[in-house]
Amino acid sequence: MDFVHRWIPGTDGQTVLLLHGTGGDEDDLLELGRGVAPDASFLSPRGKVLERGMPRFFRRLAEGVFDLDDLRLRTHELADWIGESARQYQFDVKGLVALGYSNGANIAASLLLMRPEVLGDAILLRAMLPFEAEPSLSEKRVLMANGKQDTIISLASATRLAEVLRGGGAKVEFNISEGGHGLEQRDIDEARRWYGTLR
Repeated sequence: MDFVHRWIPGTDGQTVLLLHGTGGDEDDLLELGRGVAPDASFLSPRGKVLERGMPRFFRRLAEGVFDLDDLRLRTHELADWIGESARQYQFDVKGLVALGYSNGANIAASLLLMRPEVLGDAILLRAMLPFEAEPSLSEKRVLMANGKQDTIISLASATRLAEVLRGGGAKVEFNISEGGHGLEQRDIDEARRWYGTLR
């Protein structure tokens, strides 16, 4: 188990994978997770890449420019760890819901594109397309939430991610707000509502 992480057992049989943004850690999204899925179990790893001392899940070369070799390496590393965690904590990856914000949402998107077998569904808050792909995502459901005023994630890249996921067969709900990169109460409310439709 080579990621620093939190495992918090829940009561409803559902497991949510929490994936923080740049500078976060394994505790960063716990409050958000409880707001979205109050009775779920939470698996929350800390990203292993440091950028000026801030944890991330993969390297980037500049704002919005990913180190694709590192992204692919880290995606497989995280996917393998999820499988190990499922055996250790006894949950079914087919029902695992990823809840990621920013950098965490981007590696969740990469998991969907490269290793979809380790996720059931996903909530991607402020995600962009990490790379072009032709995934096989039939029966998967994805909620995306982006802001028109986001200066970090372009709406064009987010829209392209939604197109790629839909092209792979996923059922995608794509919500666009007037806000920026930061999360708003609307994002939490919509994620809670959407999560409730999975059960």
